[in-house]
Amino acid sequence: MTSQEEIAAECAPTDLSIAKNLAKVEQSDVGHKKLTYFNEKNKRTKVFMCGYCDHKFPRKQDFTRHLRTHTGEKIFACKFCEKKFIRKISLTVHERTHTGEKPFTCNFCDQKFSSKSYLTRHEKTHTGENLFSCNWCGKTFGQKKYLTVHEKIHQGEKPHACTECGKKFAKKSNLAAHIAYKHTAEKQFSCKDCQKKFINKNDLIRHSRVHTDEKPYTCEYCEKKFSDKYYIKSHLRIHTGEKPYTCNFCPEKFTQKTSLALHVVKHTGHKPFACNQCKKTFSHKCFLTKHLLVHTGERPYKCSYCEKSFLYRSGFRTHIRTHTGEKPYMCNSCGEKFMVRRQLIVHEMAHTGETAFSCSYCEKKFRQKHHLKEHEKIHTSEKPFLCDYCGKGFRRRNYLIVHERSHTGEKPFTCNYCQKRFTRKEYLRDHEKTQHTNEKTSAKKIKQKNDLVILD
Repeated sequence: MTSQEEIAAECAPTDLSIAKNLAKVEQSDVGHKKLTYFNEKNKRTKVFMCGYCDHKFPRKQDFTRHLRTHTGEKIFACKFCEKKFIRKISLTVHERTHTGEKPFTCNFCDQKFSSKSYLTRHEKTHTGENLFSCNWCGKTFGQKKYLTVHEKIHQGEKPHACTECGKKFAKKSNLAAHIAYKHTAEKQFSCKDCQKKFINKNDLIRHSRVHTDEKPYTCEYCEKKFSDKYYIKSHLRIHTGEKPYTCNFCPEKFTQKTSLALHVVKHTGHKPFACNQCKKTFSHKCFLTKHLLVHTGERPYKCSYCEKSFLYRSGFRTHIRTHTGEKPYMCNSCGEKFMVRRQLIVHEMAHTGETAFSCSYCEKKFRQKHHLKEHEKIHTSEKPFLCDYCGKGFRRRNYLIVHERSHTGEKPFTCNYCQKRFTRKEYLRDHEKTQHTNEKTSAKKIKQKNDLVILD
């Protein structure tokens, strides 16, 4: 076999029948071979072979498009943000993020998507076809390789490091996005209030609402307003009762994906994030971050009305309502309003006479499931919450939390007058009553005086 015949046998694609009568092979100046040969019908045929990876193409346009993956040439530019793409279809899908166009609709739930591949992936969640489930959070994937990448998040593995700043990522795509946004991309949209810059105009618009307090999205049920479309979508499920996220280990369902992820930990017990001070472990990094505040004594959420401070934002927001009088949760039967949603649920049962949860031991009934669970532990003597340090068991989680402070030395409650710290809130309350009565009385009088001045 001649050298030209060897090249023909190597370069031609398998779906074409290659004749032995080879005409010619040309070497171009762009690093690829153009092979011309005759097929069984003695018809002249061309095949283009990539000089970078030896891939073969029967059509020149396919070959030209393929070459751009090696050269990095991006000829299709977005008219909204000037981002460029190798393929025209990638540009089309990208521009829909600006226009909001979603032409592909799910046949099962009417949810819409900007690309057909997103739709195909989504519909598998309905059909269950070829789904790979994460053992930690229950999230499903259409391909096993995506599951493998995802599980690195739970394992704390971050193999992809930024060469500019050293920050590490679990996914290569996250690293690429980080480099694009933090190190290479031009941030041409500037906030007029704080000068923070953004690559995308939509990101700037969302950010500006922090300064303007604009909340363009209004709930149709309770008229509560939100600054972002994502937040109102999640909020509406409170009213509709929709729970689209189902646990793979039990039948329980959830309104939010984060709630499902927290629940699944009860089944798996996986807690990869450890405190470097007391060795306590957590299922999610955000919980570890909040826990570290206990060691530092920092309480980042401070009330502007009474100077009381809080570890967690949820507690802070509920506390603020005691000053403002805001009661966002309204009973549909009598119009009575409540500060906390849990209070509304219990109240509505008074209208229906519902006591949905009955004790299987003594027939006592409860309006809330967690109250029933706590009650039944009295009968079973069950103590499911075990101390990681000494193995002692407790019926309730909050009892365990208080107990573990005897091992860790945590004292999260700080006196506002002398900065002395305590392991339990009631100890702090007793301390302030006995040691700082005069200071508390004086502070109360000053506040009342200031309130009168404001009213005048």
